[in-house]
Amino acid sequence: MAVTRAPSTMDDEFTEYVTSRMEHVRFTAYLLCGDWHEAQDLTQTAFVKLYLVWRRISHSDPIDAYVHTIVVRTYLNERRRLWRKRERLTALAPEPPPQPVTAPEQRMLVWHALAQVPRRQRAALVLRYWEDLSLVETAERLGCSVGTVKSQCARGLRTLRQLLQDQPHAMERER
Repeated sequence: MAVTRAPSTMDDEFTEYVTSRMEHVRFTAYLLCGDWHEAQDLTQTAFVKLYLVWRRISHSDPIDAYVHTIVVRTYLNERRRLWRKRERLTALAPEPPPQPVTAPEQRMLVWHALAQVPRRQRAALVLRYWEDLSLVETAERLGCSVGTVKSQCARGLRTLRQLLQDQPHAMERER
């Protein structure tokens, strides 16, 4: 049962939560989609959806799990609708993504390869190995069975390994 609180107190609690979790959620979204701008959109959408139910949710429940479920489902839904989406092209280049302070070259290679893994496999890999969720938790977030999570992770890891083996050769060709 949710406790009724004064609006300003709830807004302060929500602001505090968003401030403390923004970068973590945004980075998880980036791992899913491979694009900083899209990750920012996913993060904003997740927090808007969270704000709409903030008064009703029990704050003893794991809010992070709820937010990650929103991010994953929004990501997967956007991918389904991608063919309908229209974007305006401009002459200006987008701003470069913020560079992590300690981003070793290998991490960038993994991120690049992860961006090429199919979306369902990528979602399973990010939740299972980056977020360190159990098979059951990952299945709940993805809305599928544990067996599906296992197969998606196995296929995703196989694809990721293949991409990482091929990637140094691709990087040399780009130079």
